[in-house]
Amino acid sequence: MNVGKYLIENNSAPEKVFLVHGKENFTFGQVSAEARKVGAYLHKCGLVKGDRVLILDDSSFFWVSSYLGTLIAGGVTVPLPSNIEPEKFEKILFSCSPKRAFVGRRYWERYRDKLEGIPVVVNGGDTECEVFNDLPKTDHPSETCFQEIDPFSDLAALMYTSGSTGEPRGVMVTHQNIMANTQSIIQYLSLTSKDRIMAVLPFYYCFGTSLLHTHLKVGGSVVIENSFLYPEKILNQMQEAKCTGLAGVPSTYQILLKNSTFRKREFPELRYFQQAGGKLPDNFIEEIIHTFPRKELFVMYGQTEATARLSFLPPEFLNNKLGSIGKGIPGVRLEVLDPQGNSVEPGQVGEIVATGENIAAGYWNAPEETARSFRNGKLYTGDLATVDEKGFIFVVDREKEFIKCAGHRVSSKEIEGILVRMEGIIEAAVLPMPDEQLGEAICAFVSHVCGEAATDDVKKYCTRNIKWPITPRKIVCLKSLPKNSSGKVDKVRLKKILKGDVS
Repeated sequence: MNVGKYLIENNSAPEKVFLVHGKENFTFGQVSAEARKVGAYLHKCGLVKGDRVLILDDSSFFWVSSYLGTLIAGGVTVPLPSNIEPEKFEKILFSCSPKRAFVGRRYWERYRDKLEGIPVVVNGGDTECEVFNDLPKTDHPSETCFQEIDPFSDLAALMYTSGSTGEPRGVMVTHQNIMANTQSIIQYLSLTSKDRIMAVLPFYYCFGTSLLHTHLKVGGSVVIENSFLYPEKILNQMQEAKCTGLAGVPSTYQILLKNSTFRKREFPELRYFQQAGGKLPDNFIEEIIHTFPRKELFVMYGQTEATARLSFLPPEFLNNKLGSIGKGIPGVRLEVLDPQGNSVEPGQVGEIVATGENIAAGYWNAPEETARSFRNGKLYTGDLATVDEKGFIFVVDREKEFIKCAGHRVSSKEIEGILVRMEGIIEAAVLPMPDEQLGEAICAFVSHVCGEAATDDVKKYCTRNIKWPITPRKIVCLKSLPKNSSGKVDKVRLKKILKGDVS
């Protein structure tokens, strides 16, 4: 089945509000009609199955309509971060050769010289491009022709991810990948048409896209907020919109808990929290549990290479399995394997390997990288973990983020977890730095409510709580840590700061 059809057909409440964006509301009927209009437009323009279509904008009605319309037409969506660096933008354009592009007005002005030669639809404004609102309407939207595809082999999206290297890689996501992951997430979160999610994560990020997919499929609602600069504004929106769910990466909850009135508020309609995109330190998980004892917290684990989600820890296990990512979601099998491919014994460290219909087809135009990570229908995640006697998985760190200090392999996550227990520290990121004696010493970047003024206090805390030789050699206190387009701490940029390449 075409995933566009899977997501928008057979909705029984076309007048119900699906998207809430600022003061604007958009119903399921409006989203469906605009998506079909975009699909018909692309078909008339000669788009054929497999052609790539670029989407560049913040989360919006325009973004959703362009995305769904491209899927309907059989095109391959290429959603890009709205703050993408020009150099990466050029690399991606060269890599995927898009046939068309849907671009927000403000981003058209910023990237227009890079898009020369590509037909562009712009979301409003006086440009030489076609304007989104002026696209011809379909006479009979209910008869829209959904491009027939093979859901297991035809691509629905290229989701570009930079990983730890900073170089963009296009993950090839099929129609079946999205449908399988969507159904699985709906099942374990028990989502219904009554659910309304607060979406602070952008739709171009696979976690954000999964919020769109799941709530569209069940007939729920999505409240969009594209900026996390003002946490109080978001908390007000959650209360006013009567959101039933909040989804965030670790920094989302760390900022809310340490730099807002989050803990002092009540959210009568809220029933659950979703957390993924990296490990949220245990002390923050405990704080959420104790602050909101009647709300459910779903700690989850995933990768872009798995469409979005791989595992979750049921809320009832949070107390006695604290720190675990749980087990595979419905339809996904997770194993922790040693280098020889054997399952590790409890307590031993191995690599997380995943199997399921949500596992992507590989990396676009990157056969060597695909061969390393995708083998025999399995995804080799690069994440190292242990497993306990009951089968619960505990991530140790990414293979590439271990630091070799004085002959020891040190987990950056372990040290970051110790740092964020200090009063005043919101976030922490640990990186290696060259050292003649130790091989690699440790540099700790922390965001502290007092900024640089807290450096001496952090040094004293590290001396008391982290033993030599893994005591951070260098401490850099900032008001906030740089984030990538997904809202995660940007370690690529921190590495440049450490080298003195950027300030």
